[in-house]
This record gives sequence, structure tokens and C-alpha cells, in this order.
Amino acid sequence: MSETPFTAVVTGTSSGIGRDIARRMLERGWRVVGLSWQPHDFEHANFESVEVDLLDEAATKRVADDIAARHAVSHVVHCAGLIWPNLLSDVKPEEIDGLTRLHVTSPMILSQAMLPKMRAAGFGRIVFISSRASMGAASRTAYSATKAAVHGMARTWAHELGPDGITVNVVAPGPILTDNFWGIIPKDSERQQRLAEQLPVRRLGTVEDVSRAVMFFAEPDAGYVTGQVLFVCGGSSLGGLSL
Repeated sequence: MSETPFTAVVTGTSSGIGRDIARRMLERGWRVVGLSWQPHDFEHANFESVEVDLLDEAATKRVADDIAARHAVSHVVHCAGLIWPNLLSDVKPEEIDGLTRLHVTSPMILSQAMLPKMRAAGFGRIVFISSRASMGAASRTAYSATKAAVHGMARTWAHELGPDGITVNVVAPGPILTDNFWGIIPKDSERQQRLAEQLPVRRLGTVEDVSRAVMFFAEPDAGYVTGQVLFVCGGSSLGGLSL
């Protein structure tokens, strides 16, 4: 299959990791359909901006069906995510339900819509952004549970879709300097510095650290790698991290 032009659906492209992945794909001449709940502040001839609330299953389905009807999508990259931290005593059922819709159900709906044309082409790449918190982190019941669910779903899809030339992989970042991170830990604070000092690499991650890993899985030549979880976490998955 010719490398260009691929067409990728990328969620969470208005900022952070998703935005950088979209930029890297556009630089390679790929087409990108970027999904976000808020407007994008950049334009490109090969970029299509779609505003959608991925917590809304019906809205996600409408958008997915529309994109699938207009494009032969080769890549689905799910970056959109929320944390909603709470200790066990304060977790609400609606937090589990909401983050399940965002982290698990919405990429399922998007992938289901794109599958027929991927199968017809004999090629596809599905990449999830998960989290080191999938291994457990205090105050992350809803977040950790739904990110861990992504791992099981990806491995299941890898079994099912491998014969069709479609790979499914996961990138699981550790602490990354994004708005989501700074929503929990104050920017440039002593707490941020202390967290960096706990990591084996002695620094926090950047969006570029994560997007480079995503692009590896997205490559047309990465067809022998599927069902994998790559921790891009500065060594935090080794244990000993305290947020």
C-alpha cells in the first residue's frame, strides 16, 4: 500500500499529545481528521476539524459514520482523555460511566465505523493512548480502571484484526507535561519538581516523547507489532512513584 496519502482519525487534537500527533502526520503528507470537544486554533490544507463530545455516544456515532462515508480511513488514534481524580470514598458511579464512554466506548464506535474500508484495503493502524496509571495510582479509580480496560480491548482486537493487516497497539505515558497534568499538579511547582526527581530519568515527559512512540506504531512498516503496550513513562512503571 502506498505510504501517502494515508487518512488518520485522531481524537483530542486541539492540544497536547493529540495535536502533536496530528502535526507529525500532516508533515508527512497524511490527511488528518481531528476530533475535539473544543475548536482547533490551527489550519492545514490536509486537516479537517470536527467538534464532538466523545462522552456523547450518539454524537460520536453520527460523526464516525459521516467520516467513514467520506474517507477511506487508514489510522485511528485515540488520544482524548480526562482524569476526574477522587479517592475511593468519593468516587461516583457516573465517573466510571463517563470515563468508560470516553476511553473505551468512543474509540470502539470510531473503529467500528472505519473497519470495513480498512479490511478492504488490507491495512490499518489503531493506536490508543493509555496511561501508566493503568497499573494503579491513588485517587485514580475511574481513570485507572478505564485505561486498564483499553489494554484488554486492544489485545482482543489485535487477535481479531491481525489477519486483515490491521494492527492495534497502546502507548501508556507516565507523567507528561500537559494541561491534564497541570490540572492535578501546579505548573512549575515544588511538587512537580519532586515528582521529576523520583523518576529514573530524572525528568517529566513531553508530548513529543509520546507522539514519537505513537508514530512508530502508526508506521506502515510496523506490521509485525500488534497487541503491545509501550510504557513511555521515564521508568515510572518500574514502581516507587508517588504523585
